[in-house]
Amino acid sequence: MRVTRSILVLLAVAITAAGCGFQPAPWIAGASSPAMAQPAGPVTPIQPAMVPGVDNTVYGSVAESASAAAPDPAPNDSKGLFMTAAAPRPASAVDAPTPRNEPYTLDSGDRLRIVVFGQDGLSNSYLVDASGYIDMPLIGSVLARGATTEQLSSRIGDKLRQGYVKDPHVAVEIEAYRPFFILGEVTQPGQYPYVADMTAETAVAIAGGFSPRAYRKTVTVTRVVHGQQLRLSVPITYPLRPGDTVNVQERWF
Repeated sequence: MRVTRSILVLLAVAITAAGCGFQPAPWIAGASSPAMAQPAGPVTPIQPAMVPGVDNTVYGSVAESASAAAPDPAPNDSKGLFMTAAAPRPASAVDAPTPRNEPYTLDSGDRLRIVVFGQDGLSNSYLVDASGYIDMPLIGSVLARGATTEQLSSRIGDKLRQGYVKDPHVAVEIEAYRPFFILGEVTQPGQYPYVADMTAETAVAIAGGFSPRAYRKTVTVTRVVHGQQLRLSVPITYPLRPGDTVNVQERWF
């Protein structure tokens, strides 16, 4: 009787457990821990906060914008990175004026032929000195720097009227222009006599041509305009003026 009673008790316990619908905990079914159990229902992604006055673009777009706005790498990189073949425009370069539209002004190195009609002792060739003056008999020094030939003629006439010549007639013409200078990547840099209607290309030819490393499309010209020294980035066909300094840049590659 005792055995039968024990069997009946075990059967009752088993039936009770089956009726309760017992299910194992989630981590028993294969999950490693309760924290890894999947939440019930859809997951709402967290949106980044939109801050006024701040670029709220997603990171991918920000990177693309930064890449598009980033400056090109330095052309002449000493580490051997990519370098372009174009010569740089000087930082102080300005748009080059057209020299043929401007009157020529005198300066040191110009040689002038001055004729005072009826005054053979005054008619002669004169060199504009380093100070920008010419030295004539009777009237002494006359400022020529920055003046046109017409203006210098008027200055000489005004001085001659001061007790020397009653009604002077003065003609001034340029006998020889002051030299130009060429530097940089040419065969023979230096100072050369100016040739009428010459261009930067003519100046290079006079200096023996380009060196193997020369950049041949543009040059830098230093010129005095209205008393100010300017650096002009110009094409090789640009007309030069007496006194210009031409600098041929090194080719970058």
